[in-house]
Amino acid sequence: MSIQVIIVLILTFIIYIISTLAYSVRTVAIKTGRIAISFAVFNIFALISRTANTIQAPLMAKTIENTIETGHPEDLLFIFRWILFSTTLATIIGALLMPTFIKVFSKAVDCFSIHRSIPKLLLHGFSKSGIEQFKSSVTKPKRENLAQLKNIKMMPKKIILLNIIAFSISTVGILASLYAGCLNPSLRTTCSSLSAVINGIATILMFVFIDPFISMLTDDVIKGECTEDQFNRCIIFIVGGLIVGTILAQFLLVPGAKLISYIAKLI
Repeated sequence: MSIQVIIVLILTFIIYIISTLAYSVRTVAIKTGRIAISFAVFNIFALISRTANTIQAPLMAKTIENTIETGHPEDLLFIFRWILFSTTLATIIGALLMPTFIKVFSKAVDCFSIHRSIPKLLLHGFSKSGIEQFKSSVTKPKRENLAQLKNIKMMPKKIILLNIIAFSISTVGILASLYAGCLNPSLRTTCSSLSAVINGIATILMFVFIDPFISMLTDDVIKGECTEDQFNRCIIFIVGGLIVGTILAQFLLVPGAKLISYIAKLI
């Protein structure tokens, strides 16, 4: 693999860990009672994770050009499948790290309420005391949390399904557009530009259906209309949906690329 591909794999891995850990901030909002500050921190993580995928296109540009010249698109498909595998692995690791980062974010929210500055918060995080606090926050995932996945009957299935669909589209959108351009080199610019539309659809689904639902559930916990255990169970299902979404992206890659290529011909 080229250096550009290795960089994409590493950055994608980091991005999807951040994307998964962002959902632990919702639990922090319940535990600390600092809803506004917690959501501000969540929005920072969500913004990073939902826009950082755009780095894939420029970093993969040279690899795509070489693939078009050699006329072997299957080589590019192999690379893309490795990138998607890295998203699945990163999401699983992010899920396992959530108990630790719930404690870390709780301390970060308290620290933010004192410093009232994201740059100062970041500097504190990399200080000696910040590193010591991180070490003391390391926590193993509990088996009973995984056992919550058996209680799917109590969960809103439409929200879970929409979450899986939205995350799979977001994961595969840019890669499918790039692969479509490789399958149809004469329209690769049009295919690449369609990635923004695809990611826009996924983002709209998340902002219109998923995020408001979790926000309303958070309010229900604060008002006593929903227990903290029920809220945590919902977050577990949402994160589980992220993992399923990355796996689904593997199956959507080729059909999605062919659909994008077809739409590019119609435009």
